[in-house]
Amino acid sequence: MVKVKICGITNLEDALASLFSGANAIGFVFYKKSPRFIQPLKARNIARILPKKILRVGVFVDEKLAQVKKIAQLCDLDLLQFHGNESAEYCNKFKGYKVVKAFRVKKKLDLSAILKYKVFGYLFDTFSKNAAGGTGRKFNWNLLKNIDKISGQVFLSGGLTSANVFSAINKLHPDWVDVSSALEAKPGQKDHKKIKKFIEALK
Repeated sequence: MVKVKICGITNLEDALASLFSGANAIGFVFYKKSPRFIQPLKARNIARILPKKILRVGVFVDEKLAQVKKIAQLCDLDLLQFHGNESAEYCNKFKGYKVVKAFRVKKKLDLSAILKYKVFGYLFDTFSKNAAGGTGRKFNWNLLKNIDKISGQVFLSGGLTSANVFSAINKLHPDWVDVSSALEAKPGQKDHKKIKKFIEALK
């Protein structure tokens, strides 16, 4: 069964809706330029209420190492997701945490550059010059035809909806699907019916 991460959680109601619909992880965005940014203290208060079975993921974009570690400890994060231009060396500096490195796909994919990263997970999202993620746009999935060479967990993101997620899984066989803006009523606020429908489409 493919696992589901619901990203861009900004409030307890959306976190609980994700939990009760069957999500395996939720993502908190700690990037201040994002419309889904959440203050670390607020994320901590949400994380404390949730059961341990749902993973807490912190999303960072070119953040200082010390600040990432501070937030990770404060919010009791399980995974650290890096969505900027972080180097492989940077990603290796978080002992005790599972790291997911995001790669924003343009018109081609440099697999050799990706394989320099020795991390828990590799996330593939749609490139945008205006946003670090959460675009809601799909990229050319054919570019991921060689992802079976990646030894870590593969996270598929970018333009996934309840209408196309099943075909995406059949085509690419990712370990995870990661969805954010497609499940929103407005930026930073989820539509709980869309969350339920999306996860049902997987089953």
